[in-house]
Amino acid sequence: MSRRNIDMVNGSLFKNVISYTIPIILTGVLQLLFNAADLIIVGRFCGSISVAAVGATGAITNLIVNLFVGLSVGTGVTVAQGLGANDNKKVHRAVHTAIPTALVGGVVLTFIGITLSETFLRWMSTPSDVLPLSAIYMKIYFGGIIFMMIYNFCAAILRAAGDTKSPLIFLTIAGVINVGLNVVFVTAVDLNVAGVALATTISQGVSAILVILALIKRSDACQLHFSQLRFYKNELLQIIKIGLPAGIQGSLFSFSNVIIQSSINSFGPTVMSGNAAALNIEGFMYIVLNAFHQTTLNFTGQNIGANKYKRAKKVFLLCLACVLVIGLVLSLCMYLLGPNLLSIYITDSDEAIRWGMVRMSCLFLPYCLLGLMDVSGGALRGMGVSFAPMVISVVGVCGFRIAWIYTIFQIPQFHTLEWLYHSYTISWAITFVAQTIAYFITYNKKKKRIK
Repeated sequence: MSRRNIDMVNGSLFKNVISYTIPIILTGVLQLLFNAADLIIVGRFCGSISVAAVGATGAITNLIVNLFVGLSVGTGVTVAQGLGANDNKKVHRAVHTAIPTALVGGVVLTFIGITLSETFLRWMSTPSDVLPLSAIYMKIYFGGIIFMMIYNFCAAILRAAGDTKSPLIFLTIAGVINVGLNVVFVTAVDLNVAGVALATTISQGVSAILVILALIKRSDACQLHFSQLRFYKNELLQIIKIGLPAGIQGSLFSFSNVIIQSSINSFGPTVMSGNAAALNIEGFMYIVLNAFHQTTLNFTGQNIGANKYKRAKKVFLLCLACVLVIGLVLSLCMYLLGPNLLSIYITDSDEAIRWGMVRMSCLFLPYCLLGLMDVSGGALRGMGVSFAPMVISVVGVCGFRIAWIYTIFQIPQFHTLEWLYHSYTISWAITFVAQTIAYFITYNKKKKRIK
């Protein structure tokens, strides 16, 4: 076993979970810094309208991308279960199926993003003074989306093998490049939002090259050989079986967020700017809690593959405890520092900062509910069950939020940002409870079947 790999099926569970999760958190923070650097630099040198333009693209970009990125979840689970069962042939085929899948997905996303970006932004009621800048950002971003696809699929393979340190190193290198290019393109070349989109694309290209090289240099079943890249039927079907529902769920999540973002857009550019800055800060909390989702996913996958059901259950309960404690502490600290954090992004509008605090007051303190929901979904997918969490999430999150917007939010006294944000927390709680029930039902059935 490589010295960078964490043993998921043996040894101290708490120590291994923490050792595995910390690099994921740091990697996620660096990824988020890509967008944070975009917002901070355009906010300081281009103004709040440019901040709103970049922020307005997030929901629609996630809607388009998540369907294909979900397949990387299927890749990770397939590789993890193969490694847990010591099935090297299955692992080899899964690795060499994943890369072509990423390439095809990247090409499709590039076409959709470049040709339809303005149409999507108009559907979201993006204000006319924001739309041209948002469209430019989206087109350049999607021009390099294939790099992000390659990185996500390859990083999923490395994490399934227990290596979370390599993606951290690669994102550190790419993050430094991104920040440096942001400064050059915006301040020296005066490209505005086009500059930060171009910097993000170039840095993602670097991370994609590095993660490919890492797989080529491996000496285990995860080693990449270009001559053996092809679609292996059984592994492709398993990747799709697990990953497609996850992708559909992610896209429907984003669809509900698009509707919410459209409602936020209707309040004007100042509210959009405050919301975009608060959302970016919120993203750092999400990264920390979602890291335990990825840990649950891969630890469960390997232990189920090795038929270690008791250890898999302990993984689930331990990760729930971690997100509950860490989520409560982190959300309280960030809320108390809210005005200072928002002022990093927004320098020309106290009103925008005030609206940013509205989002923080509604969502930050109960944010641990999102972490609990993600961990329960990750535990189900780690067992190879992806359809059930998709259905639960679609109903509990997407269905609930959309119903809320077209019912409660339409009542005049409830037509406020506060009531719009409340739809998030209630949907998290409903979905967590339902997924936890589904987890224990599935766990007991699988355990009896093995016996």
